[in-house]
Amino acid sequence: PVIRPACGKQARIFIQPGEPMIDLYYWTTPNGHKITMFLEESGLPYTLYPVNIAQGDQFKPEFLRIAPNNRIPAIVDHAPQDGGAPISLFESGAILQYLAEKTGQFLSADLRIRTETLQWLYWQMAGLGPMAGQNHHFNVYAPVKIEYAIDRYVRETGRLYGVLNKHLAQRDFIAGDYSIADMASYPWIVSHARQGQNLDDFPHLKRWFQRIAERPATGRAYALVETINPGSPVHDEKARQILFGQDSKTIR
Repeated sequence: PVIRPACGKQARIFIQPGEPMIDLYYWTTPNGHKITMFLEESGLPYTLYPVNIAQGDQFKPEFLRIAPNNRIPAIVDHAPQDGGAPISLFESGAILQYLAEKTGQFLSADLRIRTETLQWLYWQMAGLGPMAGQNHHFNVYAPVKIEYAIDRYVRETGRLYGVLNKHLAQRDFIAGDYSIADMASYPWIVSHARQGQNLDDFPHLKRWFQRIAERPATGRAYALVETINPGSPVHDEKARQILFGQDSKTIR
């Protein structure tokens, strides 16, 4: 990728002149990794703009114009298929579907395979991501350990792992060939130990997880962490308040 300074963060710059670019506004979260995985797999040239969510970069006006929900990831496509003005998108699932349709990769044109892929993409967006995210919050970040909340989300995360494990019993990937459904789910399994899950309890999911981890594009996507954010996203009380203290007054 081209990696540029964004929102006050200095990064190395790699230039690919003359290429149409996707601008990716990114931080090193599971939802951010989904998009770098796709871009590294597809070979679509992109410029990476780090948005440090622990420092409040997500509230800057230039980012909110692209992502009004003040969440990463977001993209701007400077070469949309209709030849018109640049298109901006937020929400990782919408971005994955858009990029798959743009490139003709990782989303089958076959009606039945496409439908299966999209339903599992939405399963991740509505289930695995939110439940694992709450698991992370109450297990790792909450200042008060609430046993009911921890138990609730560890159990529900385990149930979702079980759903995916059962689905993968007779297949290598979620919907036939490797697809955006796999890219969406994989980053949320990476922190399985922190979620209170043992992959040995889910042998089909473990096999799938290892297969994706071994893909060169996955390695390249996750290597960006060491360039962009080698530390923890929550360093102090100020960062905690920025990340977890938002309410209706945050949106002005």
